[in-house]
Amino acid sequence: MPPKGQLVPGRKTGVDLAKSKDKMAKTDGEAEVNLLAPARFSRGADALDAVEFTAKELIHRISKVYLKPLWKYLAIALIAMVFMAATTGALPFMMQQVIDKVFVAKDQGLLFILPIVVMGIMILRAGGEYVSRISMAKISNEVVGALRMDMFQSLTRADIGYLEAMHSGRFVSAFMTDVGMVNQAAAGTLTSLVKNGLTAIFLVGAMFVMDWFLALLVMVGAPFAIYFMGRQRVKIRKSTRGMLRETGDLSSIIGQMLRGVRIIKAYGQEDLEEARFSHSIRRIITHLMHKARAQSAMGPVTEALTGVGFAAAILYGGWKGINGNLSLGSFSGFMTAAMLAYQPLKALAALQGQLTQGTEAAKRIFTLIDHAPKINDDKSAGSLAVNKGEITFDGVSYAYDEENLVLQDFSLTIPAGKKVALVGPSGSGKTTLMNLTMRFFDPTKGRVLVDGQDISTKTIASVRAATALLTQDPILFDDTVRANIEYGMSDVTEEQLHGAAKAAAAHEFIEELPEGYDTNVGEAGSLLSGGQRQRIAIARALLKSAPILLLDEPTSALDPGSEAKIQKALETLFVGRTVLMIAHRLTTVRDADLICVLDKGRLVESGTHEELIGRDGLYSAFCKSQFDDGSAEESGDQVSVKAAIDTSDAAETVSQKEQIVS
Repeated sequence: MPPKGQLVPGRKTGVDLAKSKDKMAKTDGEAEVNLLAPARFSRGADALDAVEFTAKELIHRISKVYLKPLWKYLAIALIAMVFMAATTGALPFMMQQVIDKVFVAKDQGLLFILPIVVMGIMILRAGGEYVSRISMAKISNEVVGALRMDMFQSLTRADIGYLEAMHSGRFVSAFMTDVGMVNQAAAGTLTSLVKNGLTAIFLVGAMFVMDWFLALLVMVGAPFAIYFMGRQRVKIRKSTRGMLRETGDLSSIIGQMLRGVRIIKAYGQEDLEEARFSHSIRRIITHLMHKARAQSAMGPVTEALTGVGFAAAILYGGWKGINGNLSLGSFSGFMTAAMLAYQPLKALAALQGQLTQGTEAAKRIFTLIDHAPKINDDKSAGSLAVNKGEITFDGVSYAYDEENLVLQDFSLTIPAGKKVALVGPSGSGKTTLMNLTMRFFDPTKGRVLVDGQDISTKTIASVRAATALLTQDPILFDDTVRANIEYGMSDVTEEQLHGAAKAAAAHEFIEELPEGYDTNVGEAGSLLSGGQRQRIAIARALLKSAPILLLDEPTSALDPGSEAKIQKALETLFVGRTVLMIAHRLTTVRDADLICVLDKGRLVESGTHEELIGRDGLYSAFCKSQFDDGSAEESGDQVSVKAAIDTSDAAETVSQKEQIVS
């Protein structure tokens, strides 16, 4: 181990990686090409940039939807800011009185009165600032919370296809970075327009009251500053959009690294992933520097133009003073007003950049919020009434896009209470049939019927309530075992909970967990073994008691012992239900009442295991690819499974305890 602060020999730092990548890719904002990214990470089009909104539309929407419900806090903040602006505007007149009455006229009576008045004004101003800050914090936090809630609601109700088409990192970036920028812009806009705007109005008004010509001289550079800031705003908009997109890609890279860390380490690709991450960082820095240069130029240019105005005012005011046309107090009061007005005017100038960033982020947020799912309930949709559970695919065709037709005129009837296995090569349409049955998608052509009812005319909730889904990789949430089994259910009794777990062969190992049913399973069930996760998922499906069961090879990734216990639990689950399952293993396929073989979106064979073996078709070839003869598998499986069952439970329990302790 090298001493603290010393690099490991041969290891590249982030700066070194960045330099090496600069030689491989041109770092020029939008023109940059990501040469390091392999095929598994594609930047692709960012759907969050697809919709354009004007700044006026965005401000109106945020005001109406998110600020209007908070009008009480907004009113308090506005009153406090008006009070602050008014007290600030009074200070130049107080300065004028101090110089003319105390220093020049030697009025001792005002010597004790004016300081008390000034102190009172400053105390009142401080109180107004405190109230305005607290009110604005409340408004800001509530707006952020409401935006994130609307975004999350949009995601939970979005179509599966929409969610799968965009990397999750971009969604995460929208929740964190984009919302933060909108929050800063909204709070900054309110503060600048009200507090700084009113303060500037009061102070500039005081300047015009004192000497209107001097006031015009001070503001002589304003038109040039406005023109310059308009040009900078365009640059800020472009760099902000690029930065937000790159931040989404950065989140994607982090997510992929965390999910694929075992593969990265197994193949020794740490340097490649670090290089990819560093390259993304360089792109973000490029956009941030473009934005920083545009924003940084605003202040100095504004200051330089303000300096010209101040110089002109001093020249003209001094000339009037020499000629006896302007008192020292009047000039001091005017310059005090001008100096106090400088900071709020500068803040208003910076508002251009902040508002531009906020509008770009808001476009992405509202594009997400406004996304309309394609799968919706018709106004006349009724509830699906399942009596038997017969499923019919009537001339169904489906295409994920115009070029990829997945199903072509597919017709099949699955009798109620029967177990049907779908077999075929990858891309033949098996998973699509599952998706259509649960109305994750609607057919491009044809109908899906349950007990003779077209499910596209029924409510989505009733269709999904009639189905239970078990996948190859069971989905568990970072919650207790109890919460995962009861997921989607209400008023579940202990008897029902334990009954479902026992039927799924899960009760015994659950009872041995440190806190039994109240043990937390970890992120995605990481504290449980694969077999334990699957049995909890089966218990969840049993508790739901849906008449239609959809399985996507739930045992394919398990060892023989775990698979045997899952198969036993599935036999309990199958009773009295219509089962449609995707199968890749003969142990699953062989016992099906009907086997349907798909190829290129068409049904090419159907029948029992024995019937299809005798036809010497695609199914027969599938069987031969796993075993020399289909009958040999049965005896071999029975022997290996029987031996594995006896030892698997003990091994799972030991592994479980080790994970939870660690």
